[in-house]
Amino acid sequence: MHALTSLLGQQAEYVWHEEQDLSGFDAVVIPGGFSYGDHLRAGAIARFSPVMEAVARFAADGGLVIGICNGFQILCEAGMLPGVLTRNDHLQFRCTWVNLRIDNAETRFSHLARAGQLIRIPISHGEGNYQADDATIEELELDGLVVFRYATGAGKVETAANPNGSINNIAGIVNKTGNILGMMPHPERACESLTGGDDAALIFRSMWTPRALNA
Repeated sequence: MHALTSLLGQQAEYVWHEEQDLSGFDAVVIPGGFSYGDHLRAGAIARFSPVMEAVARFAADGGLVIGICNGFQILCEAGMLPGVLTRNDHLQFRCTWVNLRIDNAETRFSHLARAGQLIRIPISHGEGNYQADDATIEELELDGLVVFRYATGAGKVETAANPNGSINNIAGIVNKTGNILGMMPHPERACESLTGGDDAALIFRSMWTPRALNA
């Protein structure tokens, strides 16, 4: 809320978990955190919240949806994005800054960037290891649905830059229609220099430009 309103000048509202109508919004942000204590597994219970039916309808009508960290896990559990987020391969919780390479700068969430651009954003998760079957990964790669990858400071996608074991260093993906983004890093924590950098502001700004809202 702070990033969207105080820093970026947008109007935003909290949405109650039993809300059934999201038609008055331009975009929905499913934030990080530990919804329902991450019992069973991350996002497994939250995907049954009544509001998720409204989120699914909102997305089906073309509305923009971004799931951040736990939000990404919830979107995968709800079947709105493919794949699953599993325990980090080293079985440790990681809270640190990472470099993301923007592989697809043509999405409604990244079009203010350029392909290959590096942005610095923090992560904070224990279950950020993105995995999917071979056919799904091949489809994501061929269709350009991978938006962000963990990379070195030189922009190289290497194992050493991967903080959780995600296949192909995947850090964020979009759905086929391009209006749903899931990402493990926290862009809302990288929107002001006071907290370490504002690289991620371009993600939110991309969302409310005419190109994104009218696509």
